[in-house]
Amino acid sequence: MALSCTLNRYLLLMAQEHLEFRLPEIKSLLSLFGGQFASSQETYGKSPFWILSIPSEDIARNLMKRTVCAKSIFELWGHGQSPEELYSSLKNYPVEKMVPFLHSDSTYKIKIHTFNKTLTQEEKIKRIDALEFLPFEGKVNLKKPQHVFSVLEDYGLDPNCIPENPHNIYFGRWIADGQRELIESYSVKKRHFIGNTSMDAGLSFIMANHGKVKENDIVFDPFVGTGGLLIACAHFGAYVYGTDIDYNTVHGLGKATRKNQKWRGPDENIRANLRQYGLEKYYLDVLVSDASKPSWRKGTYFDAIITDPPYGIRESTRRTGSQKEIPKGIEKWEKCPESHVPVSLSYHLSDMFLDLLNFAAETLVLGGRLVYWLPVYTPEYTEEMVPWHPCLELVSNCEQKLSSHTSRRLITMEKVKKFENRDQYSHLLSDHFLPYQGHNSFREKYFSGVTKRIAKEEKSTQE
Repeated sequence: MALSCTLNRYLLLMAQEHLEFRLPEIKSLLSLFGGQFASSQETYGKSPFWILSIPSEDIARNLMKRTVCAKSIFELWGHGQSPEELYSSLKNYPVEKMVPFLHSDSTYKIKIHTFNKTLTQEEKIKRIDALEFLPFEGKVNLKKPQHVFSVLEDYGLDPNCIPENPHNIYFGRWIADGQRELIESYSVKKRHFIGNTSMDAGLSFIMANHGKVKENDIVFDPFVGTGGLLIACAHFGAYVYGTDIDYNTVHGLGKATRKNQKWRGPDENIRANLRQYGLEKYYLDVLVSDASKPSWRKGTYFDAIITDPPYGIRESTRRTGSQKEIPKGIEKWEKCPESHVPVSLSYHLSDMFLDLLNFAAETLVLGGRLVYWLPVYTPEYTEEMVPWHPCLELVSNCEQKLSSHTSRRLITMEKVKKFENRDQYSHLLSDHFLPYQGHNSFREKYFSGVTKRIAKEEKSTQE
């Protein structure tokens, strides 16, 4: 592949989960740190081995300080589809680029990494010995080497059909590892305050990366729940703020979600979650508020809006009502003062997402990003269903399957145009508007599918 002489080639070793989320995360992070993802990059689809052209090692290191989708990155010295091709490629790699890491005062070690195949120790040593033609002058140090080099062999994706020889072989200098350990250290299982729909830690960090959240940003979540997304954004140095319509959740009151615990404790709340991870200084506030009626002055406040709206499955979709919307004939409302309307109404999904996009278009800074989950009934899903707004540009659309017939899509949009009053209703003139209505029956379709699956399983057990 012809590459610009100003760009270095790097090999990314990707994690084999959330496959659709990997490319948007890497693109977003490269953009955040001054790089660019060219169309000529080699990503190899579902393969864990990606070759990228990155302007500098500093950008490569910054990328790895953020990514949870990549395991490691290497400066690529050679690549081939056979050992002979690899050795030929290594012999053509500029010696002046090798010398700083191979001189007599340095220490090093060589590691062998295989994907979809296990090698014996004898086979590994044989591969290391075959590299003796490289100008290594330093000493081997297996415990604390200054430089680590790796041979990485790719045996394909099918564990039931492992080839005798690898499809691709790579050799490179290890640069840095990704942030995979965050998934465990921020695990919801260890978290002080959780709810029925607390976001998985890995996905929370992926959402923050898709949103290009960075130090000193102000990030908002209008459906904050127990604050899992705020934690991920605060970890990257952003100041976080949120709202939720549920008073008990915001104040950490009511029944506990954990097994064998009846009521939430006195210090079981969102602020305590951030305190648990040493992130309390990034906590601005969380308010009880209705996302359908935001009480904000006109202006651009947020660098990113990262959120997981309720789908009506485990958490209901609600909004506050008005006096006109109270059903007639309900006597209990007569006991309430005129100034108080204690009622909540169903909040159609299509309305919720249109309100969310309008809110993002109004309050995001130019270049700010909206990242949210869109639930879909898979058999009826088309790309036209993704909500549209004239001020927001679609950046990525990734699927996570929930069941055989439902999924949710992580939508990332970027504000590209200043909001004007006429933009608030421009979606009504768009051909995209009607398909949104299909989202309103997501709950019924979801439970219809569950009912059918249970009936099918019962029938098969009876037979």
